[in-house]
Amino acid sequence: MLSFELKNFVVSPSLVANYWKKHPLSLGNGSFPLHNTSKYSDGNTTAALSISSSSFSIWSLATKENTSRNNAAASSSDSIQEREEEEEEYKVLTAMRSSYNDIVIVDTAKARMLLLDSTHNVHSILNKGQKWTGSYWDEFASLPAIIPEGPIAILGLGAGTAAHLMLDLWPSLELEGWEIDRMLIDKARQYFGLSDLEKPTTAGGILNVHIDDALSPTENDSGKYAGIVIDLFCEGKVLPQLQEVATWLKLNGRLMANGRIMANCGGINEKSDNADGTIHPESIDGTWIENSTIKTLSEAFPGQVNWKRMPETQGANYLALTGPLPDLTLWSSKVPDPLSENVRRWRPCGSIL
Repeated sequence: MLSFELKNFVVSPSLVANYWKKHPLSLGNGSFPLHNTSKYSDGNTTAALSISSSSFSIWSLATKENTSRNNAAASSSDSIQEREEEEEEYKVLTAMRSSYNDIVIVDTAKARMLLLDSTHNVHSILNKGQKWTGSYWDEFASLPAIIPEGPIAILGLGAGTAAHLMLDLWPSLELEGWEIDRMLIDKARQYFGLSDLEKPTTAGGILNVHIDDALSPTENDSGKYAGIVIDLFCEGKVLPQLQEVATWLKLNGRLMANGRIMANCGGINEKSDNADGTIHPESIDGTWIENSTIKTLSEAFPGQVNWKRMPETQGANYLALTGPLPDLTLWSSKVPDPLSENVRRWRPCGSIL
């Protein structure tokens, strides 16, 4: 899904920090490529890791430092040495394979990260000392301000990054988190404080965890949710079911009146719009038409889909929001910084000509 040609290297976890500083990585689907190797072992900090490089530095989540791939390649040896001196050591806390994922949890002095599947993309992050991630997870925390009161489903819970943010900002929320991998949930409880979210807050909020297929209908979910957050990826790509109109119509059936869906739609996954290779005029500026998931959503809900693209420094993910475009000034007034500025960037999708 990335537009860059990736190059793989094998290094030990003690060298991961050095490599990540020298070779910027890309968020892609809100994830940093860290490719699979069979040499992992639980708690073994000398296990081999295979790294991919592209356009986004993992370090920018903590420092907002962003360096392009070309600039990294052109950096002088002096500047590389300066960056190396600022690096922190990374530690692999656990590495294992479940029925659904290769699971690796990496820890630094500033953050803890969950890496999944054969791409070993970062699917969850827990910063130490600040709640904001500087990426698409933050945007999900703005959803409660524009939906009715009621439960919110998180489809693709991961280690609970979005749930942490949402309950911190909206402590009375009832969240229903769906994750298919039981082993992943066990590790999230152990290393990411997920079990703390499963206890009621003083305001009555809670996260209820469901270990099941997030897209499988249940008996009692029709019209149940005020909002649905969707963050469903496998092997670095949006689940193929999300490229089908029927899937979105079924998900919409889970919403109560005036409910909304907010989805992480990944990055640019098409080089052109037509079989002959020509590019749609709107694609030139990196607009919604470049993302096939948003195009599918627009087919499912004509005139009722909004989009935004995260800045390059925050991963360049496309996000989608169903329903009419909210009053952005009012929405902005209901959420704290940095969300108050970010929500003003939503725009309605136009028609596909």
